[in-house]
Amino acid sequence: MRTTSIVRYVIFALFLLSVSTAAFAQIGVYVNFGPPAIPVYDQPICPGDGYIWIPGYWAWDGYEYYWVPGTWALPPVVGFLWTPGYWEWSGFGFFFHHGYWGPHVGWYGGINYGFGYFGRGYEGGHWDGGHFFYNRAVNHIDFNVVHNVYEDRNFYRNSNRVSYNGGYGGVNERPTSDEMAFSRERHYGPTSAQTQHVAAARNDRDLRATANQGKPPIAATQRPGAFGDHTVPGSEPGGRWEPPATRGANPAHPTIHPNDLPPIERSYPPYTGNSKLDQKYQQQQDKLYNNQVQDRQKLQQRQERDDQKLTKQNANATRTQQMIQQHQQQTQQMQQRHESQRQQMQQKQQSHR
Repeated sequence: MRTTSIVRYVIFALFLLSVSTAAFAQIGVYVNFGPPAIPVYDQPICPGDGYIWIPGYWAWDGYEYYWVPGTWALPPVVGFLWTPGYWEWSGFGFFFHHGYWGPHVGWYGGINYGFGYFGRGYEGGHWDGGHFFYNRAVNHIDFNVVHNVYEDRNFYRNSNRVSYNGGYGGVNERPTSDEMAFSRERHYGPTSAQTQHVAAARNDRDLRATANQGKPPIAATQRPGAFGDHTVPGSEPGGRWEPPATRGANPAHPTIHPNDLPPIERSYPPYTGNSKLDQKYQQQQDKLYNNQVQDRQKLQQRQERDDQKLTKQNANATRTQQMIQQHQQQTQQMQQRHESQRQQMQQKQQSHR
């Protein structure tokens, strides 16, 4: 289907204005300008054995980026490690891949989050015999509280603080076969404490990038949600950042068809400790994922047939524009419906814990 760049720009601008804040939840949504760099900050002291460092990152609230402070958190399962989320340029916008718990650390975009997460794997420690051993070369440890320590300074380290992979100025690295395999393992999503931590950050106006210019006043906390105790401020921004004047600018490929959207990410249910319930929840998530993939495919095929008919009919610019608007509306409605389904399932599974 052929359209002029002006028509694409106008329709895409209307699309941006019509999308609600709820629709910009990080699952399946892209942003057309990148997040600030990772700020420089110190790590709070580890509160006790078994806590795993969760690095801070920039999240999206529907209008702007806000900083989610790094924190120490307990894993849902002994032996599990945290793979941080990361932003990636998808060719038409920035898409966020969520972090998760699993037996290995998978791919997180080559982003240098610091404190052991230097772009590849995790150098902050490892599990052994049901106990976590901390690398004191990269962690802030009180040796009177935590005794399982060692020191290893030989590790890979990405030197820049860029917070996204790909695109102009982004980290130019790709995952290894092992990292991809680890990313496909069965995972668990953030714990309830982590979810509450993110919600508290989203509601703190001082953590928005437009307010702190990439230097958050609370860069890290000792425990999730503890914004008033043992917090650490950002010492300096990771790099120069200014809110873009053209935040509504047209990306190279505006979203019109389902194939223009980022791929649907598999969701992982909250860990309950009940193996049968965990299996049931995972089956529900997998069924929803498969249904949504099929839903996308069907809509894509239907819209492609419409485009083929339009081409055969040698439709004029007015008819072409109407078809673009119709397809864009269908795609937006599908995306919002899918997001609502995911939220409803998440709420249902959380309420049954």
